[in-house]
Amino acid sequence: MTRFAGKVAVVTGAAQGIGAATAERLAEEGAAVAVVDLTAERAQATVDAITAKGGTARAYGCDVADHDAVEAAFARVVADLGALHILVNNAGITRDNLFFRMPKDDWDAVITVNLTSAYNCAHVAQAYMVQQKYGKIVSLSSRSALGNRGQANYAAAKAGIQGLTATLAIELGPYNINVNAVAPGYIATAMTAATAERVGARAEDHQAMAAERTPLRRVGRPEEVASVVAFLASEDASYVSGQTLYINGGAR
Repeated sequence: MTRFAGKVAVVTGAAQGIGAATAERLAEEGAAVAVVDLTAERAQATVDAITAKGGTARAYGCDVADHDAVEAAFARVVADLGALHILVNNAGITRDNLFFRMPKDDWDAVITVNLTSAYNCAHVAQAYMVQQKYGKIVSLSSRSALGNRGQANYAAAKAGIQGLTATLAIELGPYNINVNAVAPGYIATAMTAATAERVGARAEDHQAMAAERTPLRRVGRPEEVASVVAFLASEDASYVSGQTLYINGGAR
């Protein structure tokens, strides 16, 4: 498929996991991809994987929690690749703890990296998108937005993503900009492996426990989230906006 031929996509937090899978999927379908992570060196492995398959990608280092840094990085992307059509807000961290034990620094870090960074990136990207009267913004929420023990900070940030998405869809819709979110359930990534470690479990055992609670009886893969992000960023979803789509194997 070449759904993204001629399009330029920015994917944040794209050094690994869902971000890397998303960058690779968009590139496979023809997009030129700006692979953004905290440093360009971290992003390079994803770029190498894309270019090895004949795709187009460049690595960019950027602290997406810094609005000025995002402005500078996105200006470089436009100068290098010619435009900015698609933004995937994927950058995120966890600092899990029960609420009464949660230090304010961990609250601030998770809100900033998971939610404020989405504001920063969308705020900068929309200026390019409004001017060209075209754009697709897809942000990563989470099933944790519905509440998850030990993740008050992460749950609040991911719920905020859903509110931000719904509001931006209203405000940017008149400029032909679609804004949506995806909310993954348990996906086998380095982040969920870290969650397993926090509770004293092996990643494999933690995944098995999650699978037992999931109607499909397995956990998800990063590529499965990437395929839904690609749909929402494509013209196949041209009349979809303001939505959060849960990707969780049927879990409730």
